[in-house]
Amino acid sequence: MEQWLRISLILCTFGFFREFRPSEPFVSDFLMGEWRNVTEDQVNFEVYPIGTYSTLGLLVIVFLITDILRYKPIIIASSIAGIIIWSILLWTTSLLALQISQFFYGFYFAAEVAYYTYMYAKVEKSQYQKVTGNARAAILTGRFSASICAQALYSFDIMNLRELNYLTLGAQTISLFVGFLLPSVGRSLYFYSVPNDDTQNSSYGTDNSSQSDTKKEFKSRFSTRQATSLLWKHFIDSYSNPTVVQWSFWWALAMGGFFLVQFYVQILWMAVEDRDHLFNAGVEAILTAFGALSAFLAGFLTSKTFRKYDMWVLTVCSLLQGIMIVISSQTNQIYIAYTMYVLFGVIFSFMITLATAFVAQELADDSFALIFGINTLIALIFQTIITLVVMSWLNLNIRLQYLIFGCYFIALSVIYLIASVVKMIFYKNSGIQQISE
Repeated sequence: MEQWLRISLILCTFGFFREFRPSEPFVSDFLMGEWRNVTEDQVNFEVYPIGTYSTLGLLVIVFLITDILRYKPIIIASSIAGIIIWSILLWTTSLLALQISQFFYGFYFAAEVAYYTYMYAKVEKSQYQKVTGNARAAILTGRFSASICAQALYSFDIMNLRELNYLTLGAQTISLFVGFLLPSVGRSLYFYSVPNDDTQNSSYGTDNSSQSDTKKEFKSRFSTRQATSLLWKHFIDSYSNPTVVQWSFWWALAMGGFFLVQFYVQILWMAVEDRDHLFNAGVEAILTAFGALSAFLAGFLTSKTFRKYDMWVLTVCSLLQGIMIVISSQTNQIYIAYTMYVLFGVIFSFMITLATAFVAQELADDSFALIFGINTLIALIFQTIITLVVMSWLNLNIRLQYLIFGCYFIALSVIYLIASVVKMIFYKNSGIQQISE
């Protein structure tokens, strides 16, 4: 078996078990159920916000430490954090323990950057697309399998909501052992990068010859100066590109809004009056399946015609997402709320795939991890600001929270509407034919 394929197989196995979390679609119901007896206000205002704040605080630190430690230790640490989280959920009962678990969840989420960037430091550039596709497929398969499993076990009364946590804990434990199987990395993107040399850069990668691979990795040296210089160069080069800025702005703001919607959607569903049966996991399974399909279809939309009207597409999709969230905030029909959530998520999956693809096409080699991290950081900043205002300051109920989330996306569509009109007027007045940048 080729080296890159073996690495891809181990990484995908890790990703599958990391994402196999059957308890997550029902976590709010579990917390407010008989096992912990936490109130909705406590979950909404005292528990979940800590996860948001800790993720924001840890993301930059984890990104830099991941590069310094060269990925594998952070991947292993994320599995350990997962074991701690679900152990706390299973064997503690206090509110303080829940809040502590949210701190570890912040690290668990932030550590995803190690999973996504490990492959770029270990695999040849010629295999990036294949490994990226495999890793994404493993994540979606893990989520889909977990959701189907959870819904079946709960609906047929095989397991209750607490017992689903045992499956999640078991999957995190398996991911820990799989993480140890990953080959160590001798080179990282920044702090242990190979000195600039065209020959090295073009030939670096995982080679079938272990001797040449060891030789290449031996050439990497820890350098703070080189890391700082390369980080700054990648930052300036990337965000000097108008296409990167246009799509990254939507990427960051839409992702922040998506995090908010996804994080609190179970509490919204609990507020719906006709909720006679829990179908949360089934909805997540449907969203994962259709989200994967929409992401696949997005890969075919790279024509100049689409790129010509990309600002209008961003405008319309953001508006539709806002309307769907507003409808969800007001409905008393659970299946309408479920449908709006699925449609909202499918549009997001479609558009975020386009955003990442268009941004990646404009970036220099090895800079995608940095831009991914920065855009995610900006998303978390917006999520944190809204969380502080809506939850900590205004203390709004869940329906009003979702009304604001919907208005957030509508405001995003207005921003892109204005930008679209300005862009159209500019091309018209300058007499330049509008084509893809």
